[in-house]
Amino acid sequence: MLTDRAKEIVSAAETKMQAAVSFLEEDLKTYRVGKATPAIFNGVMVNYYGSPTPLQQVSSITTPDAKTIAIQPWEKSLIGAIEKAILDANVGLTPSNNGEIIRCVVPALTEERRRELIKKAKVAGENAKVSVRNARRDAIETLKKAQKNEGLSEDTEKEAEDEVQKATDKKVKAIDDVVAAKEKEILTV
Repeated sequence: MLTDRAKEIVSAAETKMQAAVSFLEEDLKTYRVGKATPAIFNGVMVNYYGSPTPLQQVSSITTPDAKTIAIQPWEKSLIGAIEKAILDANVGLTPSNNGEIIRCVVPALTEERRRELIKKAKVAGENAKVSVRNARRDAIETLKKAQKNEGLSEDTEKEAEDEVQKATDKKVKAIDDVVAAKEKEILTV
């Protein structure tokens, strides 16, 4: 039976481990896997009456489907300036217009780019595992100090170490699952 102090140490370790998994999940969400998103144009500046202005402030940007971004300028006279700004920003998209709306088709990911994203996801997964293992190491060190300085029994310390190891194994498996799911998403054409 774990004492309150041992439970506290195990719980703190589990919290740190969960934080590593959560960070990985949030990080992997930022990977662009060939889907249209208005965020692509966050850095695009349009020459608006002589001053550089963010594209979002001179137009409406929407995604009518997963592969297309539509840009509706507030003023028709801006179409040329917006197209030039998109080309100058080098975001990897070629704008085309029909006199009213500018459309940009997001190209599918190349095989090479998919491999790069998978590698990047695996590296992020390994970094998350390192964080989990560091939390385990810190918890075990804290348990050993508690046994030495706070009178925690040797049996309780060993039992708590086992709990920390179980939590570590569970979080490492969760990290593997998250990375595998992202890899599957990247490979889906």
